[in-house]
Amino acid sequence: MDRLVEVAFNVPVDRTFTYLSAEGAERLPIGSRVVAPFGRRSIAGFVVGYPDAAPDGVVLKTITRSANELPLFDAGFLELARWVKRMYYCSLGETLAAMIPGGRREVSLPSIADDVAASQTELELSAEQASALEAVFASPTGLYYLYGVTGSGKTEVFLQAAERTIASGRSVIYLVPEIALTHQLLDAVRHRFDGRVAVLHSRLTPSQRLTEWHRIRRGEARLVVGARSAVFAPVGDLGLIVLDEEHDGSYKSGSAPRYHARQVAMKRVAEAGGRMMMGSATPSVEAWHLMDSGAIVRLSLSQRLSGGAMPSLEIVDLKKDPGPLSQRLIAAMRETHTAGRQSILFLNRRGFAHFFHCRTCGYEMRCERCSVGMTYHKERDLMVCHYCGYRVRPVSQCPECGSLDVGYSGFGTERIGEDLERLFPEWSIARLDTDTARRRGVLERTIEEFRAGKIDVLLGTQMVAKGLNFPGVQLVGIVLADTGLHMPDFRAAERTFGLVVQVAGRAGRFHPDGRVIVQTYAPENGAIARAVTGDLDGFYANELAARRELAFPPFSRFIRMVIRGGDRAAVARDADELGRRCVARLRSAEEILGPSECPLSVIAGNVRHQVIVRTNRFGATHQELAALLSGYTPSAGVYAEVDVDPVSLL
Repeated sequence: MDRLVEVAFNVPVDRTFTYLSAEGAERLPIGSRVVAPFGRRSIAGFVVGYPDAAPDGVVLKTITRSANELPLFDAGFLELARWVKRMYYCSLGETLAAMIPGGRREVSLPSIADDVAASQTELELSAEQASALEAVFASPTGLYYLYGVTGSGKTEVFLQAAERTIASGRSVIYLVPEIALTHQLLDAVRHRFDGRVAVLHSRLTPSQRLTEWHRIRRGEARLVVGARSAVFAPVGDLGLIVLDEEHDGSYKSGSAPRYHARQVAMKRVAEAGGRMMMGSATPSVEAWHLMDSGAIVRLSLSQRLSGGAMPSLEIVDLKKDPGPLSQRLIAAMRETHTAGRQSILFLNRRGFAHFFHCRTCGYEMRCERCSVGMTYHKERDLMVCHYCGYRVRPVSQCPECGSLDVGYSGFGTERIGEDLERLFPEWSIARLDTDTARRRGVLERTIEEFRAGKIDVLLGTQMVAKGLNFPGVQLVGIVLADTGLHMPDFRAAERTFGLVVQVAGRAGRFHPDGRVIVQTYAPENGAIARAVTGDLDGFYANELAARRELAFPPFSRFIRMVIRGGDRAAVARDADELGRRCVARLRSAEEILGPSECPLSVIAGNVRHQVIVRTNRFGATHQELAALLSGYTPSAGVYAEVDVDPVSLL
């Protein structure tokens, strides 16, 4: 029957549904977004096929209407979606909803380059840069890693590779961790690629994203710049994907489908017969291992450009020179200011104080909905949970014993900002974290004012570690390098090492006198010590040896299943049952870890247990688990979330 259409909905049910198209209407093409009755409501879905026959015993419903004038994807794109669905254990509808913008109609959207005359000016490459670029284009396909110190000119190599690819008639996807922090990159593509650029990011409205999506489908945009989800951009004749700052954890999705942009990018270039270029000063341990094994070609950039040199680094032991701002760091900031230069202070912890506790009975205020402590935010006079957003007014006496001997301990960026204003009242000081950046325009304005030299000290969280490039910065101070070091996660050392190296890389990019001061309670820790001495080879060798001994990734692969729900007993029962099934049926797996409570055992009122599968035969284990999950139904109110290659085990 020509009226039969197969529709996928954004629901966690691994099946599609058959509907009738409207009487007398033209056949809806693959890729159409439609609205159809689903249970007691009408929701949007995607046309993904044409069944030969209606299912037996089912009264078919009719599609209500088409939600968009034009189809949003073609058969090739649908095949990619089916691969993502299979790889990451989710429904086809969930996958398509994550891949495709949600707007209903196109809007007038100026190209990124409408206000700027195009310029084809290229910077002259250094010998190392030129050698790397030629190596990439020596073969029509392949995976390449631009491994270079901070400030070594990786971006220029990426841009010239993009220009060559576009000149050959093919398209490029350029992925960055956070589009809001890539003003310099956007300036470069604005001048060099004219109206051939589309930018996909979270700050666009759904209709604006849809407009860019159709520009890409029509071939008007040959270069797509964006964060994680831009890896799905519907470019024609894909020739190159760039994955900048490959180590960044934001390339892994935290919700279904829990894909990693690196994995999807590798799949896309393999299918398209194109190239992939990754880059970072601190590659992920997995990428380093692939480079060592020859699966990815390592291309090294060892020298800083623009007159810069690698900064000098020193450790301050906070046990001997107490913080949060040591006397050594304060003195260095004064010296920097006297020299007419700027400082960046980094602390990966927002808020004013990290703990509220009673000195009499030891009570600590914890979130009512999560298994974590509350953070005090002085500006709002609130205790806030950084996991679920729950907030409550602070109390003046202990809720447990009634004692008035209560107080705060620990410190965050809000507290450090207050200390800086007290120490340096005449200086211009700005704070950049998610609390301040949520206000419209604050992020862009702060970055521009700091770049222009109007701000003396920029204090921030991870935002200041992500590729920002400021000519006036002489000093970088890492207020506490240990914040993530003792997390119950095997990647904790890798994250700490990467953050220290990346933050330190903001210093001395344009001048040879950069300085970095690293404050820590654990100066002997290998990750911190090697980051300070610049011993990257030593760090990766040590980390890989430790993981090889444990048979942890990259020497195996993990599949993590989190079972969550509001009923503690039901969650425990379901997790035990899932664990038993895994032991019985995953014959190719090396080990089943758990079931056990997650380190963060409750989030937003959901009790969380986990089962982790470790395997050296990923393909076989993946198939066995797919068969197992197809027959596994959690109890009412309990949910099972599957995460392939998890980046966090919290």
